[in-house]
Amino acid sequence: MKTLMAQISPRSGFGGVIRGDTLFGQLCWAILHRRGEARLDELLEGYTQNRPFLVVSDAFPSGFLPRPALPLHRYAEVAGADRKQVKKRNWIPVAHFAEPVDTWLHHANPERKIFDADLAEAAIQPHNTINRMTGTTGTGEFAPYVMPQLRFADGLRFDLYLAHDERIKIEEIRQLLVDVGLSGYGRDASIGLGKFEVEAVQEARWPAQSNANAWYTLAPCAPQGMKLRPDNSWYQPFTRFGRHGDIAVHSGQPFKTPVLMADTAAILTPVEYNESVFIGRGLGGDGSLSKAIPQTVHQGYAPVLPVSLEERA
Repeated sequence: MKTLMAQISPRSGFGGVIRGDTLFGQLCWAILHRRGEARLDELLEGYTQNRPFLVVSDAFPSGFLPRPALPLHRYAEVAGADRKQVKKRNWIPVAHFAEPVDTWLHHANPERKIFDADLAEAAIQPHNTINRMTGTTGTGEFAPYVMPQLRFADGLRFDLYLAHDERIKIEEIRQLLVDVGLSGYGRDASIGLGKFEVEAVQEARWPAQSNANAWYTLAPCAPQGMKLRPDNSWYQPFTRFGRHGDIAVHSGQPFKTPVLMADTAAILTPVEYNESVFIGRGLGGDGSLSKAIPQTVHQGYAPVLPVSLEERA
């Protein structure tokens, strides 16, 4: 598969951070609307048989990657920093990716430094549901409520890592990202959230380490069934309580079957390492994810970067 890098810039508030599996789902809806159901079916052929046409990462602050889900004792001690300070160092500069993993904390930045107060802030958005009988809000399901959102200032950009096969070209991927950016990503896109502009999409060689023996994941993935070494693999469990988007939200059965995944920034060491730009598996396609749309699939794949993990007794 070919590897791409995309850079996007927010143009509105967001209901939450961009996750690769959710973004993939919205790109599938974009394919359906722009190219039709036949084109989507063509691209999804073999999706659950380890033949994804596209694998999408989370969106990361440009030039940074999230700290791997390794225990702190796997990193070299950071002189002059206490444990609380070290635990807040969540973002690794891509410029230091080739250096040994156990040194990454020395270069890592806390979230407050990456998402500077001048660039991003958490906010709340009031919501109301009007009782059509009274013309006002009220109690119970008609009570006013608030939802959190992220607001970004001009200047903050995000990187996406994408892998694709020969069935889809870079220009089509760019157009699909533009379509999602115009309609909005994620929660509350219908009221203006989740808008972004696509700054660039281009072929790129991803960061890598020499003598790699493990994978570092860039999106939630489904590692079930993979032959992994339990003594040298680390991840945070992540349950995806999915729901249909777009027009399928009006199907009467918008909720999907929950899926247990390994969260982004997992370090997974296979029994037999092989070079790959993605791992995981495609989920669904057989009615197991959705009763409303039985052919529904979910991105259980994740783009990965090769890392060299020191063996320890």
